Amino acid sequence: MNDHLRGFHAIVPAGGAGTRLWPLSRSGRPKFLLDLTGAGRTLIQQTYDRLAPLAESVLVVTGTAHAPAVAAQLPELTQDDLIAEPSPRDSTAAIGLAAAVVLTRHPDAVVGSFAADHVIRDVPAFHAAVAEAVAAARTGDVVTIGITPTAPSTAFGYIRPGVPLGLEEAPSVRRVERFVEKPDAVTAAGYVEQGYRWNAGMFLALADVLLAELAAHRPELHEGLVEIAEAWTTPRRAEVLGRVWPGLEKVAIDYAVAEPAADAGRVAMVPADIGWDDVGDFNSLARLLDPTESGPRVLGSAERVLAVDADGLVVPGSGRTVAVLGLDDVVVVDTPDAVLVTTRARAQDVKSLVAQLQAGARLDLL
Repeated sequence: MNDHLRGFHAIVPAGGAGTRLWPLSRSGRPKFLLDLTGAGRTLIQQTYDRLAPLAESVLVVTGTAHAPAVAAQLPELTQDDLIAEPSPRDSTAAIGLAAAVVLTRHPDAVVGSFAADHVIRDVPAFHAAVAEAVAAARTGDVVTIGITPTAPSTAFGYIRPGVPLGLEEAPSVRRVERFVEKPDAVTAAGYVEQGYRWNAGMFLALADVLLAELAAHRPELHEGLVEIAEAWTTPRRAEVLGRVWPGLEKVAIDYAVAEPAADAGRVAMVPADIGWDDVGDFNSLARLLDPTESGPRVLGSAERVLAVDADGLVVPGSGRTVAVLGLDDVVVVDTPDAVLVTTRARAQDVKSLVAQLQAGARLDLL
């Protein structure tokens, strides 16, 4: 392990249901527990594989319902490094609790949060970016990794880079001028031309710096997380967690920490071209897979797909043969209890189907 990665502890928040990937991703088996790349490893396993060589420890924060599956997929995790949250309270509570727990063990720790369900194709470039980010975090900044856009996208937030910071161990690091929300198509094109970066939600900082930012901007949330962390290794853990956790504010770490810290000039960015994708819908999933000889990209057994004059994505997940004839950019997802047929262009709208199922209380399909 590199010297400047000593004291680095990775946090993996593993939550969400991946509604745009329904019916493949369900509340009981969300996308981070699935192998969506055909690599033989699920997304959370791939995330762990990337981080384990860099970090002294990897902590996973997930819901109590998913904790057994996470433990089964990651037998390397110790019991102390798997944090089960009783209910979803968004990313600040999850990351903040893990950071507070790490701080009780390692007062000088640098922590970094990395989503459990993203794909990174250039792992050496990712490792180099994290190494720079850890070095920059030791100067007292909150640090993010800014992704080189492959095209204008309305699906991601953006980061406006500022001046280089001239750090010897992190030569590419720049000040962050501001974070911006998901733009429209014209604005996104302008951002790419101006050198903005995609915001992938990766944040690193000294653990005490992260918690100090949280205390400054969300003091009640900070107070609750510290109370839970202080009881974490005591017999009072269950009582304190059950009492305090349900009342914590639900807020994303971007809003609670990153944006106000950037406004105060305390956020830095490592620009990185790492082959990143958040696998946010079936269109992005299709980009990760190679076309078959017959045309469509297939996740699963290609022997179960019969295609003529067709392209797009087919997921044969029920054991049946799926036949596609004369359709361009089609998405067909076949599972034992539900079949989805749409187009790659409408992939973002799959969540509207999930909303209808929720409104109709079709919990058996969610």
